[in-house]
Amino acid sequence: MSRIVVHVDMDYFYAAVEEREDPSLRGRSVVVCMYSGRGEHRGSVSTSNYTARKYGIKSGMPCSRAIKLNQDAVFLPVRKEFYTEVSDSIMEVLRSHADSDESFEQISIDEAFIEVTANCNDDFECALKLGEDIKQKILEKEQLTCSVGIGPNKLIAKMASSENKPNGITVISQHDVKPFLEDRTPSQLWGVGDVTAGRLEQMGIKKVGQLASSDIVSLTDAFGKKKGSWLKKAAQGMDESPVRQREGSEQIGRIATLPENSSEYDLIMPVLDNLADDVIRKTIERGVSFRQVTLIVITSDFKTQTRNHTLQRAVAEKEILRSNLDKLLTTFLEENKSAIRRIGVRVAGLQEVSSQTTLASYF
Repeated sequence: MSRIVVHVDMDYFYAAVEEREDPSLRGRSVVVCMYSGRGEHRGSVSTSNYTARKYGIKSGMPCSRAIKLNQDAVFLPVRKEFYTEVSDSIMEVLRSHADSDESFEQISIDEAFIEVTANCNDDFECALKLGEDIKQKILEKEQLTCSVGIGPNKLIAKMASSENKPNGITVISQHDVKPFLEDRTPSQLWGVGDVTAGRLEQMGIKKVGQLASSDIVSLTDAFGKKKGSWLKKAAQGMDESPVRQREGSEQIGRIATLPENSSEYDLIMPVLDNLADDVIRKTIERGVSFRQVTLIVITSDFKTQTRNHTLQRAVAEKEILRSNLDKLLTTFLEENKSAIRRIGVRVAGLQEVSSQTTLASYF
């Protein structure tokens, strides 16, 4: 049976979230910057929307350079906590479509792989429908678009997701792999950097098709046995790496918009209660407990603030979660007068639940 792997990549994620939160930004150049704190506009561009990219503004570019390219652009600071909560919501959609909880691999805040080999039984038409369903659910849940790549392994799925951005979907089945790769430059292979591409060009290898038919001895002489072998396999569209969750990246969160901007405990806490219910349900489904509780607050001026508490031991109990959220929210409201627009909860420090733990301990 051929594997079927799906790669989902959110479109200009940080900037898209900012556009969603403030619709007046739509149609304008939006640039999200990671400021260094060493002076106005010192730092680098984290992401920009497609309007800004028309001016040549790219990720990693100094913010000062981006301003010179487009002085009318809107420059915003990175709100990592907020983006993480939105990401968590999206990742739950992806996880629900994977073959199993272990067949999910988040590789960054805005992209992930899922394996659907069992769910689709070697049927790429089924995978296409699944990809379309993922796109629709993310749009309905978070009002954001994504690009989806589907292939027989992670390498091809990752490259396919870049084919029709933004908001596209591309399917590359096993028999499509060779024509999909052969006329590309080696630098377009996922995992090949500029230095490696430069050395290949010096060897006269300018196309992936050439690399695929290259003598393995010359490749291993130039790059070493491991890398040389990998280069030839990648050029042939071969990738046996499994889809699996990376250690240390686990957390569970939920975030919601309040019915109206408010600083009233009685209006906010019921929403937080419902979010806590969802988080506890997810911990039960995954068979995990948590040690860290985080309250996320987005105020009416779109600023994100968090309050955290670390527990003495890992738990998975709704009352403990609710009690800590209650304290964190009460403290926040006492210290801040700004009205709250969105409220969220996240748990981290996840651990597998002991076999002695009974279901009753969750409630």
